Amino acid sequence: MCGIVGYLGDREVVPLLIDSLRRLEYRGYDSAGVVVRSNGELKTIKAEGKLDRLAAKLEGCGLVGSYGLGHTRWATHGVPGERNAHPLSDGRGRLALIHNGIIENFLELKTRLRADGWEFASDTDTEVIANLVSSYLDGNLFEAVRKAVADLEGMYAFAVISGESDEAEIVAVRNGPPLVLGLGEGENFLASDPSALLAHTRDVVFLENGDIARLSPKKVAVWSQGETRVERPVVRLNWDPIQAEKGGFKHFMLKEIHDQPQAIQDTFAGRVDFESGSVGFDTLELSSTEIQAVRRIHLLACGTSWHAALVGKFLIEELAGIPVEVDYGSEYRYRRPLVAEGDLAVGISQSGETADTVSAMETARDRGARLLSICNVVGSQTTRMSDGVIYTHAGPEIGVASTKAFTSQLIALYLLALYLRQQVGREMKAELLDDLARLPAAVGEVLTRLDHYDELARRYAEAQDFLYLGRGINYPIALEGALKLKEISYIHAEGYPAGEMKHGPIALIDRHLPVVAIATGRRVFEKMRGNMQEVRARDGIVIALTDRDPEELTSVADEVLQVPRVSELLQPVVNVVPLQLFAYFTAVRRGTDVDQPRNLAKSVTVE
Repeated sequence: MCGIVGYLGDREVVPLLIDSLRRLEYRGYDSAGVVVRSNGELKTIKAEGKLDRLAAKLEGCGLVGSYGLGHTRWATHGVPGERNAHPLSDGRGRLALIHNGIIENFLELKTRLRADGWEFASDTDTEVIANLVSSYLDGNLFEAVRKAVADLEGMYAFAVISGESDEAEIVAVRNGPPLVLGLGEGENFLASDPSALLAHTRDVVFLENGDIARLSPKKVAVWSQGETRVERPVVRLNWDPIQAEKGGFKHFMLKEIHDQPQAIQDTFAGRVDFESGSVGFDTLELSSTEIQAVRRIHLLACGTSWHAALVGKFLIEELAGIPVEVDYGSEYRYRRPLVAEGDLAVGISQSGETADTVSAMETARDRGARLLSICNVVGSQTTRMSDGVIYTHAGPEIGVASTKAFTSQLIALYLLALYLRQQVGREMKAELLDDLARLPAAVGEVLTRLDHYDELARRYAEAQDFLYLGRGINYPIALEGALKLKEISYIHAEGYPAGEMKHGPIALIDRHLPVVAIATGRRVFEKMRGNMQEVRARDGIVIALTDRDPEELTSVADEVLQVPRVSELLQPVVNVVPLQLFAYFTAVRRGTDVDQPRNLAKSVTVE
């Protein structure tokens, strides 16, 4: 989730960059760095660790200049350290670049550039961008960036300056992660978050996906897809501190839904080596021998986290071949669970303080299990009691109805399943990681269709009941979709395995009942189509969510929501986002308190 800042103008740039980075340090604190154009040269200073270490390094170093870039890093490709810290230069020292995101085809590009004589001094995909831009650089930085972007695949934002430019300029690109330009008198700014700019300007321009911007001290110009000059609207920010935290969204929940591409990326960042095809954790604290001795896994959770655990069962059993049991934390301690010495119990909790989950983990430990936790909060109770932790890195989640914490848990469980697969000696197929790299962009694509979900909510916001159907790995997503709707809109909704519909819920179907059917993938698509036909035959309303051509379902569905296709094991991450958005817009239309729904609390710390 790295933080990006830039400045051009008459002010001394280093203090301004450091001040702006402090407002973005939450986005990454593995390392930080600045690059300044000073006396015609690019000068870079970087430090491992938190921003204070960079600030201490800069004191008394005499680095001066009026334009430059700053970066605070959350590691994706390459371990934390100065070697991989940004800004990164190309192999010939012509430019410096900062970057947030993932370049999916970096290995292919790296191989090509090496064959052309380009050298690499880091382990990052960022350096691939730097060398690629430099390979096209012939006096025009914007043109070099435009040509390089045509070669890049992935979800990314970056900014670059060149030591060969005749005038002060920054070229910036957005293709997924947010990037905002700040406008001043005789000065201009850029950042990955408006909060970094509020102390200096309130007039901002939000870049759209595919935009390339060229900034000089007195002018900002934007091209869509690098081809067509466009005028993006100037927005005047009159934010109070709470609005700044919301990032301009009406509700925290909507902001947190939009945070998901970044939260997904941050959860696998630094844990996946795409080059070697491996997964690793630095907080697991369980030896390979201990992992290999695991014969059964108990996934313990409550609420939304329990739905994540159900998906985790599919992932672990399919990828690693280890049997998995899923239990509600609130039920586990009141039966006599069969736990063998060396079993692994995994507690899943966003807060790490959920009382029922903590109690279930204590029960498993007392019966001989080793403990692992999947959690979003460093130092919380579940993490303190565990033998190992997988942090989700979703960032603060303020809305009571969980969104980004859920999808981050799914990624953590996918990584755990891959890690276990490694340990038991199963082949790590390249597509298992390649699919993961493409996932943030797929979720981002769903978020471009807000009007569709708002219109759907307008049509069905007055319904009294909903039925959500799914099969296989998407059955838990049906449960989660129903939970989101009932939590924040107060509409009664029920999730059900589609194959069980005829064993009870089919009696409820009539012309007043909307049925949401999740029909993605190959394994059970035809079965789901059959379930939809059964609903239509009884005058029910079918809302289909699919990764197929909508025309395939128009004969059995009243509404079709199309989502991008990813691998079947990761499709639940994409599928849940439309259901979150539908619940959100339905709640807004019904006038409920979206962020703080009645009778609910964010962290249930009592039994």
